[in-house]
Amino acid sequence: MRNSNTKELVLTALFSAIIVIMAFTPLGYIPLVVINATIIHIPVILGALFCGPKKGAFLGFVFGLTSFIKNTLMPTSLSAFVFSPVLAAGMVGTSGVFKSAFICFVPRILVGVVPYFVYIGVRKAVTSGNKKLWLTILNLLIGLFLFIGSRAFLIKVFAEHPLSTAVVVAISLIVGVLVFVLLELFTIKKEVAASAFIYAGVTGAMVNTILVMGSILALYKEAYAKALSIDPAAVIGTIGGVISFNGVIEAIVAAIIVMAVGVVLNKVKPVKTGKN
Repeated sequence: MRNSNTKELVLTALFSAIIVIMAFTPLGYIPLVVINATIIHIPVILGALFCGPKKGAFLGFVFGLTSFIKNTLMPTSLSAFVFSPVLAAGMVGTSGVFKSAFICFVPRILVGVVPYFVYIGVRKAVTSGNKKLWLTILNLLIGLFLFIGSRAFLIKVFAEHPLSTAVVVAISLIVGVLVFVLLELFTIKKEVAASAFIYAGVTGAMVNTILVMGSILALYKEAYAKALSIDPAAVIGTIGGVISFNGVIEAIVAAIIVMAVGVVLNKVKPVKTGKN
């Protein structure tokens, strides 16, 4: 027990250091031609899996704290106030302190909690007698997810020279179906843990994107529109675009990295399930 606790403390410290390094260097982003995919949430997800949801929540807090510090001291956009209670107080008053604190910390803390329970749930589902059925359902959801993401990707990339709706749908459908088929072949043949890591990675990334952007829409619609110099009515479309474009790409990256690192680390220090 003591040895296990020591490993968890060492891993927590290591993941905390990685989060800080990623947050304040270009290492926290992967250039993907059209966007820079954020990967700072990945150490939080891995920490949740290998150290448990409590330490995962702490790592999420560290992630939120780095976001608060960076956006307060080194703001890189006019919308930095949504992550900085200090800047928000000067823009929208006292209420901004609580709104920005919520956006900055709560979604990131949940990134350190939700993936753990998704991992446990997927493992239980795919070790039951209905393994193939559960895997097919999960893979269908990922395929649908990629269909939506591919559609957003094509619309954004070809914004100046739009493709026809039929072409966009056809390409997106091919991508979604192809990913579904590949996942079916991969997850059925691979060990259960590998499949669970994939879904934990996707969930963690989307929790971050959806909760952050959704909170901005709910709490800062008018101020966010003003900061971006757009009509308030266009905010929902802008946020929807970020979720369906950036969010999907970051979820794919998270799934790949969490699975690759998780499978290796799982051999050294198994995922904390409450039984180890």
